[in-house]
Amino acid sequence: MRKKLDKTLLIVVILMTIFGVVMIYSASSIWAQYKFNDAFKFVKSQSFFALIGFFLMYTISKIDYHFWQKKANLILGICLILLILVLIPGIGSVRNGSRSWFGIGGLGIQPSEFAKIGLIIYTSKYLSHNKKELRSIKKGVLPIIFIIGLFFLLIMLEPDFGTAMVITLTLVSLIFISGVKISFFVKIGLFGLLGIVILIIIAPYRMARIVSFLNPWVDPLGSGFQIIQSLYAIGPGSLLGQGFLNSHQKHFYLPEPQTDFIFSIISEEFGFLGVLIVTTFFAFILYRIIKISLRSTDLFSKFLTFGLGIGIIIQAILNLCVVIGLIPVTGVTLPFFSYGGSSLLVTMISIGIILNISRE
Repeated sequence: MRKKLDKTLLIVVILMTIFGVVMIYSASSIWAQYKFNDAFKFVKSQSFFALIGFFLMYTISKIDYHFWQKKANLILGICLILLILVLIPGIGSVRNGSRSWFGIGGLGIQPSEFAKIGLIIYTSKYLSHNKKELRSIKKGVLPIIFIIGLFFLLIMLEPDFGTAMVITLTLVSLIFISGVKISFFVKIGLFGLLGIVILIIIAPYRMARIVSFLNPWVDPLGSGFQIIQSLYAIGPGSLLGQGFLNSHQKHFYLPEPQTDFIFSIISEEFGFLGVLIVTTFFAFILYRIIKISLRSTDLFSKFLTFGLGIGIIIQAILNLCVVIGLIPVTGVTLPFFSYGGSSLLVTMISIGIILNISRE
């Protein structure tokens, strides 16, 4: 018997999205007025994507989740083709030094964001269909690791280290809960650490981010500038903040504050109360997705709910850790809050699938 969807989760997602759009206006209005002579430039674009996102979320919540299981291979194949096409000059657009976008009019679509969902759907299907084979690392685990590695390589060629890390951590979490031996994760963790070191060594800008993370004041006007300005925004926030629209750092101090570092503006304007609201929202989403996953009636829906939900949480944790200086800058957006159409659409699609599963 089909039940009603998880209304509490739906309401929280709606509130987060609206709050995100409001904060994008606050964070971007000064910069948008100066650069485009339109203070609402970014908020109009994000509102457009939010409306599309709500429509997609509602529509997808009506689609039986078994549909994604049947089309998993096709979806993965489309994502693979898009990731290859975006690397071709003349097809993919370069933004901030990364060829990771398809330019459509004045908007941009990032295929690596949609690859998140494609990989989670495919991995959920693979794990649910190969439960016994997972006892063997060679026969059960290495095939899916190879696919994850292929997508990781394509995304790194853009390059987009942040998205690649979110995808990898999400899928490794999925494989972990499937019951694979702990010793495998110790080995892959050491291998992954070695890989990260190599990626840092071969890309000077990543080394600069590491140095600025350890001591931003080594290069306060260069690689350390963004994190220093972020901390300057968070510091004065106090208990209740400077007040809505009263951020000082958005006045050309913190670069593009409506994107990766929007949490800094929230902290500055709403103080500890704003921090508490945002973290409570994400904690609630984690609680609901775990509850829905545990109550799901089959392995595929369990893996799919957990994968989609934990992907949102991992991305949020990485973003928050960057903003407060716990890890180097990764370029990861804050789900529901940061400016970015592709990120918002993918997050809303993920929630739509989870809401459908919550009906069962």
